[in-house]
Amino acid sequence: MKRIVLLLLIASAALAAPPAAKRTNPFFNRSSLQYQAPPFDRIRDSDYAPALEEGMKRQLAEIDAIANSPDAPTFANTIEALERSGELLTRVSKVFSNLAQSNTNEVLQKVERDEGPKLAAHNDAITLNPKLFARVKALYETRDTSAPNAEAKYLIERYYRNFVRSGAMLSEKDKDTLRALNQEETKLNTDYRAKLLADTDQSAVVVDTLAELDGLSAGDIAAAAEAAKERGLKGKWVLTLQNTTQQPPLGYLTNRALRTRLYNASVARGNHGGENDTKAMVARYAQLRAERAKLLGFPTYAAFSLDTEMATPEKAMQLMTELAAPATAQAHKEAARIQQMIDAEGGGFQLGPQDWDYYAGKVQRAEYDVDESQVKPYFELERVLRDGVFFAAHELYGLSFKERKDLPVYNKDVRAYEVFDADGKSIALYYGDYFARANKSGGAWMDSFVDQSALLGTRPVVVNVSNFTKPAPGQPALLSFDNVTTLFHEFGHALHGILSDVRYPTFTGVSVSRDFGEVPSQFNEHWALEPAVFAHYAKHYQTGAPMPQALVDKIKKASTFNIGYAETEYLASALLDMAWHTLPADAPKQDVDAFEAAALKKFGVDFAVVPPRYHTTYFSHIWANSYAAGYYAYLWSDVIDEDAWAWFQEHGGLKRENGQRFRDMVLSRGGTLDAAAMYRAFRGRDPILDPLLVSKGFK
Repeated sequence: MKRIVLLLLIASAALAAPPAAKRTNPFFNRSSLQYQAPPFDRIRDSDYAPALEEGMKRQLAEIDAIANSPDAPTFANTIEALERSGELLTRVSKVFSNLAQSNTNEVLQKVERDEGPKLAAHNDAITLNPKLFARVKALYETRDTSAPNAEAKYLIERYYRNFVRSGAMLSEKDKDTLRALNQEETKLNTDYRAKLLADTDQSAVVVDTLAELDGLSAGDIAAAAEAAKERGLKGKWVLTLQNTTQQPPLGYLTNRALRTRLYNASVARGNHGGENDTKAMVARYAQLRAERAKLLGFPTYAAFSLDTEMATPEKAMQLMTELAAPATAQAHKEAARIQQMIDAEGGGFQLGPQDWDYYAGKVQRAEYDVDESQVKPYFELERVLRDGVFFAAHELYGLSFKERKDLPVYNKDVRAYEVFDADGKSIALYYGDYFARANKSGGAWMDSFVDQSALLGTRPVVVNVSNFTKPAPGQPALLSFDNVTTLFHEFGHALHGILSDVRYPTFTGVSVSRDFGEVPSQFNEHWALEPAVFAHYAKHYQTGAPMPQALVDKIKKASTFNIGYAETEYLASALLDMAWHTLPADAPKQDVDAFEAAALKKFGVDFAVVPPRYHTTYFSHIWANSYAAGYYAYLWSDVIDEDAWAWFQEHGGLKRENGQRFRDMVLSRGGTLDAAAMYRAFRGRDPILDPLLVSKGFK
């Protein structure tokens, strides 16, 4: 029963195959490529619908056979059988879910709209099957004797919990209500993603004159010209939008009018009326989630969501509010220093959110003498990836990577690599999709096309997706240090999938509690600045010369620069998420803008020049993705990753034996045991807050 919940989130197929088609649908059989990698050269948009339809049909037949078996339930004939079920559906869903966000088109969007409700119903047909639940329940009640080992016992407990949380113990009337809520949210997911993608694309800022782009690098200007060319706008430039509130060009544009246009376009997404407005949708999201939580016996959706996490809503709120005061206090100090810079230049205006990045950069150059334009030539994408990200993985975990140009990919910019272990044995495939494009959702993420499982005999095939600015043809892809950090971060997730060594699909790779899931990624960020790693990749793209030590020292010294802003914008979004998802079921439908303003004020993060990282209307993490009531998880995980980093420093840092311990006790274990117990076994104690406070400069 792999990925039942995921299937709800991704919504799948439609469009019947042409009656005259004689070719075999490539999804109907296991891929013949290494590790069952998707045969992208054979997959057509029209393949998804029949494969998903057939996948649902086959899995329901498998479920019926399990549920109606005349034999008494055993771990093998029930739990393991469920783990084996849905092979075709999983195969096509994992490919489709990735492409629907990374390389979508009108056909794939129609697939989502048409098949989302069917997949929601399919999920309910399994989790609300009374005969199937009776078998799971019987094993749960006898798990001390029916489970062959501790991992199997934990798996039984997970299945029972998941069935109960999916409504298995509700009355038939309440099950019908739950089905209707699930159907509605599935449709909302599809419609919301489509509207936000369209609005983000349509909100790109068109620039008429080259003079307005003063401050951008030649490479960025060329990229803007190329973006305009792709839209048929001859003689113009286009600044495309990323998913966050602040946009990268805001740190460089000298033209305040253009900065204002760009900022306003960013914050207005989903909130300016018209066909792509999302306010009514997100207000309804909050309502129906509260209704579902109440139906399942929880006072709020946050209480329901965090019932299976390390944190409780109360603990998550406590952690966030404890950091909100020092973060906002620091942000106010930073704002005052920036205003001094504006006044000293005779700007004649008060600092606005559209000005922060530009003038913060000036302050940084003045106080730390760090100029991003001096830094970026040392961070060429290929070198950072090969000599930084891959190098660190080799030094810590013994991994090596070989590019595979023979493997088909879904877009010409995607690259594929084979991953080898320290003994030279091939263990996984890794795909990298790094550049922004109009048909790709914003942000950066990791996912998988195939998950590791000893039970199924599968090896991991994982993918990292980012949205770095694509350079003009013939130009190098130069990254900011924030981009470099993102590359290391997402590869930390990839390592969690690549190094998975579990038996059951339910426990594979990143299938851990959400507030532990960011630990491997945030921990991996630390290696970007570790001296031996940094020196290996931070080299000038033209000369190959290492970054001068004086510049390295400036980057390190400036590592806590602007920390008040960064923490406040994050906390504003995380607290906003929690505010939406602690609404009770009987709360009226909210006025989105009024609710957001009140929530930010309540939590003391309503600082106008530091907007939330995501405003409500384009906060896709919590609406159409899996972070509802969970955006706090980055902070919760940060406490743990900083504590883990402190352990590494105490034990000699970048050493193979340290990496092997982390691999064996954390990265390879997936969800095979409780996350708190897993970390406690690695560290020897529970994590403490002090390392995080020190790293943020708050202590």
